[in-house]
Amino acid sequence: MQATNDPQARKWSAEVARTSSSLDLEPGVFTQSDPKLIAASLKRSAQASQRRKAAPFVSAMSMLNFYINRAGTNLPSERRRVLEAAKNELRRQFGR
Repeated sequence: MQATNDPQARKWSAEVARTSSSLDLEPGVFTQSDPKLIAASLKRSAQASQRRKAAPFVSAMSMLNFYINRAGTNLPSERRRVLEAAKNELRRQFGR
């Protein structure tokens, strides 16, 4: 990928999250401080989605991992801790 000064071109991950065949996320899902609320929101979105291509658990976990990976080193350690806990909670809520 070629470097660009266009701010829109650098925000490709936001475009992927908005338009991909994954999930229609509830607003602010990743900004919540309770891992249970994050997991429950992702579960609702995954189960309600008509655009997902995989099973609800896989889609929900993929979206959470996508968010964590795209934030990379810019993600504060406390936020990462909450999101990693949301992964465990998501597994629990799906019975895995």
